[in-house]
Amino acid sequence: MGTSRDKTTGQHFYTIRDFDRDFPTDEACLDWLRDFLYPAGIYCKICKKTTKHHRIKNRMSYSCDYCGHHEHPMSGTIFQDTRTPLRSWFHAVFLMASTRGGISAKQLQREIGVTYKTAWRMFRLIRSLLEENTGSLGGQVEVDEAYIGGKRRGQRTGRPGKDSNKTPVLGIVQCGGKVAALVTPDVSRATVMPIIEAKVLPRSMIYTDDYKVYNPLSDKGYGHRRIAHSEKVYVMGDVHTNTIEGFWSLLKNGIRGVYHSVSSRHLQSYINEYTFRYNHRSDEVPMFASMIGRVSKA
Repeated sequence: MGTSRDKTTGQHFYTIRDFDRDFPTDEACLDWLRDFLYPAGIYCKICKKTTKHHRIKNRMSYSCDYCGHHEHPMSGTIFQDTRTPLRSWFHAVFLMASTRGGISAKQLQREIGVTYKTAWRMFRLIRSLLEENTGSLGGQVEVDEAYIGGKRRGQRTGRPGKDSNKTPVLGIVQCGGKVAALVTPDVSRATVMPIIEAKVLPRSMIYTDDYKVYNPLSDKGYGHRRIAHSEKVYVMGDVHTNTIEGFWSLLKNGIRGVYHSVSSRHLQSYINEYTFRYNHRSDEVPMFASMIGRVSKA
């Protein structure tokens, strides 16, 4: 998978020209999928060994050169049973990977010429690939909560009450590292503390605001320093929660500007898309390669 290079900065990009060169047809996409899923060759269940296969004309499958057994690379993947051209799927991944804020199903509908229902289903399945286990976070870690959703008329600013229609999300970011963000039923101490203990290594230094649910952190064996946001203090030396708040800004602006609103039922899958893009922003391979590289067989 080649990239284009900016002659001025030397930075590598994966452009639409690169995509058209690498994936001009459904067959080219299928060949890539075969090579990706079967790097050592296709194992024939009939011959009981890895054998040479050839692509069957007018079918998205390969046939064993010896026994004729058919192998379907799309089977068991998000592409299984689809009637949408495989190249359109790859193009959808390319579009998702080419923006920091995401694109809507309406835009995908216009870009690749499918129905809105098909575009929404494609996005849902592609996002299902982007959930990842960040592992344990350690060192200097910022923890903060956010609330996603519209504001009722007359609702005050600040943390919403129990009658709010906003969905709480807990975010944990390792300074200079990865972020994890999880939809939670609430941000009570009983909910928040087990998540932190599961995601953050013992003896890490945790930075939070002055929300009282974080009070037990020191008793749990963590270093804990606070920023008094209630007193309009946002930075004290190297102590701050600016990193996680920057991620919240990216997430909220993306949802507000691109999707306008997201139901609490599907919110986690949208958050997974933003966390994946954030966590792989410095990969040596293009974002498109990072995303399409998550395709696997069930």
